[in-house]
Amino acid sequence: MIYHSDCVASRKEGKFPGVGGFDLYYQSWHPGGEVKGILALVHGLGGHSGLYQTIVKHLLPKEYAVYGFDLRGHGRSSGQRGYINTWAEFRDDLQTFLNLIQQQQLGCPIFLLGHSMGGVIALDYTLRYLQDKSALSGVIAFAPSIGKVGVPLTRIVLGKLLSQVWPRFSLNIGLDTSAGSRNQQILDSYTQDKLRHTLATARLSTEFFATVDWIHAHAEKWQVPLLILHGSADRIALPAGSEIFYQNVTYPDKLRIEYAGGYHDLHYDINYLQVITDLGNWMDQHLPTVVMPLKPIMNNQ
Repeated sequence: MIYHSDCVASRKEGKFPGVGGFDLYYQSWHPGGEVKGILALVHGLGGHSGLYQTIVKHLLPKEYAVYGFDLRGHGRSSGQRGYINTWAEFRDDLQTFLNLIQQQQLGCPIFLLGHSMGGVIALDYTLRYLQDKSALSGVIAFAPSIGKVGVPLTRIVLGKLLSQVWPRFSLNIGLDTSAGSRNQQILDSYTQDKLRHTLATARLSTEFFATVDWIHAHAEKWQVPLLILHGSADRIALPAGSEIFYQNVTYPDKLRIEYAGGYHDLHYDINYLQVITDLGNWMDQHLPTVVMPLKPIMNNQ
């Protein structure tokens, strides 16, 4: 493992084994002193764990550590770009990652944030695997892709047709890159980021839509503090999907904030300061009054 340090914080990176023996890359940022909580990041399709620097810089002075990993087929992790065999691979990789965090930060409260497709992974994981409510202090769905998505219909239909006969068939998903942020400098940086990609495979497509349907069908079983942050002008993951899910969650500790005019990458949009302030404040409000050792997060199967 490699450490990068400055006067107030340190950064660590390493790898852990994913399902099927894949090497999955992760990195973490730690405040210079006491850690009162941890944010675990799950990025979206084509992204990677290094795309959340505004969140990292905001939370470190508030005594939070931040962990993020590159999904299989993304960033510095192994695997065909944009391919999975089943959605359970994402789910189980996340479980291994959270257990790794608990081993490194015993007893520290953990918040799970999923952005875009990562929001689908986080919501699905929580609904399927989280038996012990104390295992996570809260879940943040950050512009989750649980409604209509800005992918051309022809590509969606093609994915469904090929999923069973050519599951590794890959194509550009055709998203409008300008829909990420209203900050042109951010959009320019995306085009220069060699770790990003715009690929998805036929199998990923069908697994994604089946998982979204399952999440909505089981929303009433939600049992963990929930925060949903979404931009009203999000053209990549339309906000109506997260509103429907939010309304169907019966668990009382829930909050949804919709930012007028906000784009998909809220943490890099022109109003990012308000977004990450709301995020940090909600986490502060959901820290346990007494920190107890956490039990390992277990698969319920």
